Amino acid sequence: MRLTSLQQTVRARLVTPDHPELPVRPTLRYSSAEPFAVHIDFPAHVSADGEGVTWMFGRALLEEGLEVPAGVGDVRIRPCGWARTAIEFRSPLGLAVIRFGTATLRRFLLRSYDVVQPGTENLVPDLDHGLATLLDEV
Repeated sequence: MRLTSLQQTVRARLVTPDHPELPVRPTLRYSSAEPFAVHIDFPAHVSADGEGVTWMFGRALLEEGLEVPAGVGDVRIRPCGWARTAIEFRSPLGLAVIRFGTATLRRFLLRSYDVVQPGTENLVPDLDHGLATLLDEV
């Protein structure tokens, strides 16, 4: 049976200039319903307003950022040595830098390929529609 979504809670560290790093447990999400996007859900205790926060960015950006600095907008990803990857989130409220284990992000990325293979993202809605049509006629 083919996966249609993926969810994984991971360990990470919120990097701040004025305080020691804060351990956080965000959840990475990927779904065939949005095949180009990766979501990261952050718990309420690390947000400015005390509510959980979700950021969304391209799966291709994650793939590129694991190898070289990538991104020019609100989300930027860059390797920090061979074992860590930093993701920067920019908003009107400021900048948040979260450091992840590169192996963890790479494993999540590879698992997302089990949901939707790279290069087939555009086919997913048509495939789902085609299967639904076929099954309705049975």
